Amino acid sequence: MTGSHIPGVDVGPYPIRAGNRVVPLVGGERAFRRICQAVESAKHSVSVTIAFLTPDFEFPDGRGHLFDVLDRAAARGLDVRAIFWRSPEAYAFEKGGHFLGTEDDHRDLARRGARFQARWDRLDKTYCHHQKSWLVDAGRPGEVAFVGGINLNNGSVTAHPFPKRAIGHTQDVYCELAGPAATDVHHNFVQRWNLASERAMPLGAWPSPERVDDLGPPHKESPVAGDVTVQLTRTVRRGFYDDDSAPPGGRRFAVSGGEQGVLQQYLAAIDAAREGVYFENQIFAQPDVFGRVEAALARGVRVVAVVPGTPSFLVKLARRSPEGAAVFDALAALGRSDGFTLAGLAATRAPGEYEDVYVHTKVAIVDDAWATIGSTNLANRSFFGDTELNASFWHPETARSFRNELLSAHHGADLSQHSFASALDAFAARARENASQRASGRPLQGFGFALDAARWGEDDGS
Repeated sequence: MTGSHIPGVDVGPYPIRAGNRVVPLVGGERAFRRICQAVESAKHSVSVTIAFLTPDFEFPDGRGHLFDVLDRAAARGLDVRAIFWRSPEAYAFEKGGHFLGTEDDHRDLARRGARFQARWDRLDKTYCHHQKSWLVDAGRPGEVAFVGGINLNNGSVTAHPFPKRAIGHTQDVYCELAGPAATDVHHNFVQRWNLASERAMPLGAWPSPERVDDLGPPHKESPVAGDVTVQLTRTVRRGFYDDDSAPPGGRRFAVSGGEQGVLQQYLAAIDAAREGVYFENQIFAQPDVFGRVEAALARGVRVVAVVPGTPSFLVKLARRSPEGAAVFDALAALGRSDGFTLAGLAATRAPGEYEDVYVHTKVAIVDDAWATIGSTNLANRSFFGDTELNASFWHPETARSFRNELLSAHHGADLSQHSFASALDAFAARARENASQRASGRPLQGFGFALDAARWGEDDGS
């Protein structure tokens, strides 16, 4: 395995699998266009796990709402299934944002004559079934899977590279994969579907619990589709469900004991880094990760973390909490290292006026050899509480191309001829220059600007 200095993990049911095709899809417009193309070409089935969905969401190119895309596939005779997250507590707190499956929602599905099947799944309190995966033609020829973190709202349907006036844009990523690793996306969906917590409740399934059946597990690994090595990792909350089924070629794993494979993979990759680590994540506030980043910096590894310049309310709440003080003190300490850069993304709207690009991405790249793409934020909630799914891959050509696509766009110039470390250094230098430009009201070059790690998450948005 090329990049073998970065280990996989033995946590969870999914092994390292060779022989895959992997295509990072940067930007919601590109990702959703490709997903819709796959659904429109499907011959047998479409399966999707959904966390957030807004009523006004529209796929690009006039394809309509999620339900339009699913119903068109079901009308062609395909087996079409969707798992929705349900949390009345979170729905009330966030004033919407996901498809709760209320009586009114079911009446709306009936009025539109919805043809797809659905089940609802919930966790305790406001923890989220945060996985966002698609699987087309599961276990059949032409099978393709998508793993990532892009929400189904209109703010996420943005182009990349974004235009100079990136008003209302969200930075986000999906990963398309085909090959044996798609078997694990299949297994995860079957496990979630068959054990969805609300499946037997009157409003827990569409069209009704009696008319929605369970799925059989995948029986064999999907055939080789490329030369990329991939491992799927998850977060599953302790006690959520009792299932130790193994995917073909995988391991039996008692999920009821909890699963923290994504965290373990992040820590293993940071520990193995020799040259550089690039994070791009909506939330960057996790003590285990910070400890490993500190050790990497001491080894001379460069580290760049691109985050929202104006962070989410979850970051601000964490910063104000008693237990959050130590986490943000640790972030401030990282910021004092010459090898560490915390940066946001913004466009120049007019002289002295800037528009932040909201970073919703959940990715990391190490040494131009390994990368991970998924739904997992760098936060305790995502590593221990929410349900998450990431695809990690070992393949220098793909990892380097992915890094160049992200960093060159953020930097504002092509960095493809740079080594990983020099590309990180070039971006960090440009981000510092842009921070000075922004402070003096001058236009930015590229989009990245340095943030003060000691103040990120304060109420003034700095």
